[in-house]
Amino acid sequence: MHAFLRRAAALAAFVALLRATQIVNWTSGYGLNPAFGLIPRHVSGMGGIVAMSLLHGSFAHLVANTLPLLVMGGLLMATATRSLLAVNMMVIVLGGGLVWILGSPAIHVGASGLIFGWFGFLIARGLVDRSPVTLGAAVVIGALYGFLLWGVLSGQPGVSWEAHLFGALAGVATALLLRSPVRAPRLRSVDRP
Repeated sequence: MHAFLRRAAALAAFVALLRATQIVNWTSGYGLNPAFGLIPRHVSGMGGIVAMSLLHGSFAHLVANTLPLLVMGGLLMATATRSLLAVNMMVIVLGGGLVWILGSPAIHVGASGLIFGWFGFLIARGLVDRSPVTLGAAVVIGALYGFLLWGVLSGQPGVSWEAHLFGALAGVATALLLRSPVRAPRLRSVDRP
């Protein structure tokens, strides 16, 4: 229980960091976005692979991301206890790296790439591992946030559908790479008469 409380405190601290960053960003006239946002195929925008999840375009943008962060983050904490750090690192680096390589020329900011990564991971992990806990988390996430799949389609002005798509793909890839090893049944010797 102590470990779960520590992970819950880390999630709460992350959300608090997002809010503090938003306040600083807002007071600077959103000057952090061009300085630290992800800018595809620009060396100066590579830092955004990691930083884009901390930055948002408005308070409404941050508020829209907060509930999914808390819900999916909570389920992730409950189901991926040993691989939590690896999941986050892989989703951020792989998803953000794909946006940097293939994304449209814009400044990409927001935690939604991370959210879609968690979404993809939780769904894929439930289907791959098939344990009651991970399958239950997949069902809950699918029921609550299945509509998120529309966010991977282009055509919404001002929305980084690339971060959504590549975040989700990074989450699925992470679930496949970090899946629990399947144990082969043990062979038993049989005494013959």
